Amino acid sequence: MLSGIHPRFLQSSKHWTFANDWGPMRDLSKWEGCALPNASVLDGRFVRLERLTAADHGDGLYDCSTMPDAAERFRWLPEFPPRNRAEFQTWLDKAEASRDPLYYAIIDKASGKVAGRQTLLRIDAANGVVEIGHVLWSSLMARKPAATEAFYLLARHVFDDLGYRRFEWKCNDHNEPSKRAAIRFGMVAEGVFRQAAVVKGANRDTAWFSMIDGEWPMTRASFETWLAPKNFDETGHQRTPLSTLNARQLIANGLKLHRVGLEAQSTVETLQALSYARTRNLIGAEPIPLEWDYREILAECEVWVFDRENKPAGALILRRREDDLYVESIATMPAVAGYGYGRAMMAAAFNRAETLRLPKVRLMTNTLNPALDWYRRLGFVVEGEETLGDRKALHMVAAVA
Repeated sequence: MLSGIHPRFLQSSKHWTFANDWGPMRDLSKWEGCALPNASVLDGRFVRLERLTAADHGDGLYDCSTMPDAAERFRWLPEFPPRNRAEFQTWLDKAEASRDPLYYAIIDKASGKVAGRQTLLRIDAANGVVEIGHVLWSSLMARKPAATEAFYLLARHVFDDLGYRRFEWKCNDHNEPSKRAAIRFGMVAEGVFRQAAVVKGANRDTAWFSMIDGEWPMTRASFETWLAPKNFDETGHQRTPLSTLNARQLIANGLKLHRVGLEAQSTVETLQALSYARTRNLIGAEPIPLEWDYREILAECEVWVFDRENKPAGALILRRREDDLYVESIATMPAVAGYGYGRAMMAAAFNRAETLRLPKVRLMTNTLNPALDWYRRLGFVVEGEETLGDRKALHMVAAVA
């Protein structure tokens, strides 16, 4: 039996089949739903989310709602900026009492001021689905790390603490900044619901975005990398954009690779097993990628797959490290060997390293691997040799131009 390969595919090496979709591996046969969101505080480095109360947050939220740019901030919200404090109190009392939407005030930790608010709404605990909405990020936090962290804290709570399966973002289809934010946050555009609502006396076509639990581990890693202190220079400017970390497509030499997460575990396992079958015969040992736990690999690494004739044909597995991009695996199906896909995937790896501002690409390969000369032609040099049980491995490195 091949270690790390899902049992549904372990029938015979002659009868390998791919999953007929990219559906999640999560077993729902004993699904009982999720708890309702009820956290009082969600604490981060830049912001703290607190359950909204009129007494604690009313004055601060009123200030946020009446700033000089309030009209633009409220443009896409269902309500208008408050005309006075008394009018706002009515809204506050209603928001505090509400459980869906569930309101959170956003506290800017640097200043201690209320900087905005956001909610969890359309809470479907039975199916594990919830939406973030009613977002008001004032100029105290908009387009700053605080806003990104405010989103991240809710997403982390939804997936990690509560075990929800789907996190949604919806907005007016004309709201281009909101749509860009959703993509930047790693959400997937699902389409537009035409004439979905009437808001402020006008039609609203609603654009839908979502993130599912199988995608969350890789997205969470991107958020944590982006929010880390070392991602910002001494002036506070980001070194690597979140949109880069959350990229879903790589293109090199005309080849398009799409990024997958845990939802594609079965397919990636099958692809790897088929691709490395010939390597096993060449080196006389089990290839290391066939000994992996692919649930861990998909959570920790960037896994990029390309299709040929609408079927997965190759995979590139990359691990972002502090000073290099590590090629854990580069594999193609036997049927497409010799078509130049390996070279295109390696070019994609170098492109990805350059985009991530990493100066080197590293990999490890068996000393008996016939691709060794190919690696050398691509600019890799041997850094060292290591004995791993019954095999010898070479550590190789190449500079990113």
